[in-house]
Amino acid sequence: MNEIVKPQDPERSGAISGLVAYGNFLFRYRNGLFALVLFALLFGLPPHPFGGDLASDRWLDLIGLLVALAGQGLRAAVIGLAYIKRGGLNKKVHADDLVTDGLFRHCRNPLYVGNLLILAGLFIIHNNPWVYLLGGAFFVSAYIAIVAAEEHFLAGRFGQAYADFCRQTPRWWIDPRGLRATLAGMRFNWKRVLAKDYASAFTWIVTALAVMAWEAVQTVGWEAARPRLEETGTLALTGLLLVLVVRWLKKRRLLRA
Repeated sequence: MNEIVKPQDPERSGAISGLVAYGNFLFRYRNGLFALVLFALLFGLPPHPFGGDLASDRWLDLIGLLVALAGQGLRAAVIGLAYIKRGGLNKKVHADDLVTDGLFRHCRNPLYVGNLLILAGLFIIHNNPWVYLLGGAFFVSAYIAIVAAEEHFLAGRFGQAYADFCRQTPRWWIDPRGLRATLAGMRFNWKRVLAKDYASAFTWIVTALAVMAWEAVQTVGWEAARPRLEETGTLALTGLLLVLVVRWLKKRRLLRA
């Protein structure tokens, strides 16, 4: 069902109220909390190279990177077509307008779907069963709670218009119907993508490189892992230089959306 569930019994109403409260808490503290949880998972638990060696594990790393890139591509498509202000107002859920253009016409939470794909890619690179289990449980439940909090706010602010939007648009999956017409009928704003999402992209890419480097050290030791460490270090430095260029362009107001 796409519409918001309106509970009829007190127990279910209380459970949903608790979920909304948890979602509001996560929305307020998600930047620091999510980073802390992800760091604890990826660097507190040992990575498991596929096949037990780095040569075989490169294939799994490639799959993880492709999954994460799919998530980043989805985020870029969302931001480039119809931007929605993230972060709310004063770290609370807020929206001045109901955004239903671009990919929001085909999914109510495409940015969160992109985030989950990026996380899945990082988990695949790490490949520890406990990271799959604990990370999947935490982040999926966290985004479910955040979405519940956002839906509670949007239903109260936009009323019937939001109820109609929910009936027509899936919460989590991308409805492909009419997608070509949506893409053809809108102008892609690549400057907005760079200006709004460069830091997020840099963060997960550096995290992926760090996991692969630590994986090499854990598997073959520091000396034998030196070539991969040098490789990942070069890539990370290149990414940092690109970030500095984008920041400079933003300060010079050359990336105005």
